[in-house]
Amino acid sequence: MLLELAEFLEAYYGGFRVFQYLTFRAILGVLTALLISFVVGPVMIRWLSSYKIGQTIRSCGPESHLSKAGTPTMGGTLILVSIAISTLLWADLSNRYVWVVLLVTLGFGAIGFTDDYKKLILRDSKGLSARQKYLWQSLIGLAASAYLYTTSNLPIETQFIVPFFKSVILNMGWSYVVLTYFVIVGTSNAVNLTDGLDGLAIMPTVLVGGALGIFAYASGNSNFANYLGIPHLPRAGELVIFCAALVGAGLGFLWFNAYPAQVFMGDVGALALGAALGVLAVLVRQELVLVIMGGVFVMETLSVMLQVLSFKMTGKRIFRMAPIHHHFELKGWPEPRVIVRFWIITVILVLCGLATLKLR
Repeated sequence: MLLELAEFLEAYYGGFRVFQYLTFRAILGVLTALLISFVVGPVMIRWLSSYKIGQTIRSCGPESHLSKAGTPTMGGTLILVSIAISTLLWADLSNRYVWVVLLVTLGFGAIGFTDDYKKLILRDSKGLSARQKYLWQSLIGLAASAYLYTTSNLPIETQFIVPFFKSVILNMGWSYVVLTYFVIVGTSNAVNLTDGLDGLAIMPTVLVGGALGIFAYASGNSNFANYLGIPHLPRAGELVIFCAALVGAGLGFLWFNAYPAQVFMGDVGALALGAALGVLAVLVRQELVLVIMGGVFVMETLSVMLQVLSFKMTGKRIFRMAPIHHHFELKGWPEPRVIVRFWIITVILVLCGLATLKLR
């Protein structure tokens, strides 16, 4: 939006040319999302508290969580508002990549919002059923996948890239749609499972989102792409603005979500942010790198799957409680220790993912 205005004003003053630089607009995107979070956050928390839109705590969970009952939730709405406004202000709105990732993010956010709204405001303890959630996630995921496939202009946009190898590129055909669908829906649910402790999900999301922004910038620049041996995607660079907005909104939310949390993001934030990471990874053709960098999300998801499988087959549990962050709590780890150690693991994994840019 403001990019078009800057292009118009550039004819009268050359200084407005600075808005053509992705790096400059990315910085503005981070700061804009942060500012919105800082301004809107306290107002939203007061509003949620006044309407008693608070978190319900399971009695079977760690005892330390019982004191969190009533903490305002649905704070993910703040993240989505910050991302949307910042992206719309600073991104090139003629870029279809920007619209795909923004609309998918808001679509998954709408699913989470509906679930939270039914549970917390309408006092319907069931909310959206698992089947209903999965149906709507599937519809949005398949629609985005099919759109990206049918509108692709270059073969590389639908090919599968194997990290660490320059020449291992697989033509996927329609299987691209299936892969994209599973990446989007799977990552959305993985982040949702991770969102169980104060700040546990948002910081890894910020770190992975920022790293995917680096991939987007490098992929969108022909010189960098050729030098690093990664696919050149001419329109991908603009995704840096969305990634910057995600980082700013995430850090702004963490200001209020850090232990002890003043607000929780709820499904509206977790489902949306997970979907955003999935779409970003697909657009920059780095699905396997997402698995590496999002290792914490993968670990949380696998812990739930293994727990359920073990209990059904043997009647015994592998972990004291799943997802695995609760297992460590029940072993006696204080909540801040679990959170920070999972953050440290994510930093290491993100660095490993970024290393694939050069190790090819």
